[in-house]
Amino acid sequence: MARKLATLRSFVRYLCREEVLDGNPIAAVATPKQEKRLPRFLYPQEIKTLIDAPDTNRISGLRDQAILELLYATGIRVSELVALNLSNIDTQNGYVKVTGKGGKERIVPMGNKACQAMDKYLPARQKTIRKEPNQEPAVFLNKFGQRLTARSVRNIINKYVQQVALNQKVSPHTLRHTFATHLLNGGADLRSVQELLGHVKLSTTQVYTHVTKERIKSVHDKNHPRR
Repeated sequence: MARKLATLRSFVRYLCREEVLDGNPIAAVATPKQEKRLPRFLYPQEIKTLIDAPDTNRISGLRDQAILELLYATGIRVSELVALNLSNIDTQNGYVKVTGKGGKERIVPMGNKACQAMDKYLPARQKTIRKEPNQEPAVFLNKFGQRLTARSVRNIINKYVQQVALNQKVSPHTLRHTFATHLLNGGADLRSVQELLGHVKLSTTQVYTHVTKERIKSVHDKNHPRR
């Protein structure tokens, strides 16, 4: 209903602009309230199980674990992940430089676990390159030595979700939701999370202000004078 009403509004505005109509007959029609769906996220034990799933005795397993660690540690979008080049990764200082929407760059901390996973993967990565090593700048490569696509990353995540039998649909964006939710539940302020996610508007980040019942109860028990 909301979508069709928006279409009608645009059409009526056009008719008024072209002077087919003298006034807007639907100006007073209100848009129906839409249900707000909370982002789907994983609990800490679920994300740990997922990250531990790849076989790190294989090059592909090292790569997949590095992908999962990085997505969860930084909250970057899958498009930002597959666009990463070697020059964007600094495991020594624990930062990754990300190019987001509109070409805007931001620096995001990686955390120790993600740095360790990257340090294990990057030496093994060289074995998948078919060209001269310096000619392929992409961080994450497929078995042909080419840059991974966003679709490939989704397939990789689906593979491990099925392997560990998580009872929900998980996408790369689920890990982004999980990153934001866990930070806020851990006490991070909304502005900091906004910067890390690369959101232009704070209102976009506010969807993550939902917290678990356990978190609400613990905050109440800790802070209320008559708990």
